[in-house]
Amino acid sequence: MATFQLQRTVPLPIDEAWRRLTEWHRHGSAVPFTRVTVSPPPPTGEGTVVVARSGLGPLSFDDPMEVTVWRPPGPGSPGLCRLEKRGRVVRGWAEIEVRPGPGGRTRVLWREELRVRFLPAFCDPALRSVSRRMFGRAVNTLLRQP
Repeated sequence: MATFQLQRTVPLPIDEAWRRLTEWHRHGSAVPFTRVTVSPPPPTGEGTVVVARSGLGPLSFDDPMEVTVWRPPGPGSPGLCRLEKRGRVVRGWAEIEVRPGPGGRTRVLWREELRVRFLPAFCDPALRSVSRRMFGRAVNTLLRQP
């Protein structure tokens, strides 16, 4: 199991940071070789299923995630989304939190726990490192692009 956390402080209003991170189709353009589908169509809520299909050709797999917590930010309150990974290959969870940051900016916290089927535990440090780097780039891309 690989657990990691990312933090970013961005010059965006909290509701805009939330929108950029939770418009699921945008993740497909931020993660290489990935396409994202959502069911039912937006708006997102508890029970929404987001499927990221990653890979090339026969080396592709689905990463289905169900939204189990959906609390958009409100006046003076942070936003929190939790996704439970329910795939045959990737299991675990991810949380996206946005909260007020210093100087009117927004603090973003992305926490994730990954378990990859058939991957032995001694590979966890490498999985953690690669995942942090990949998701860090994705978060940066999502927050930069309107």
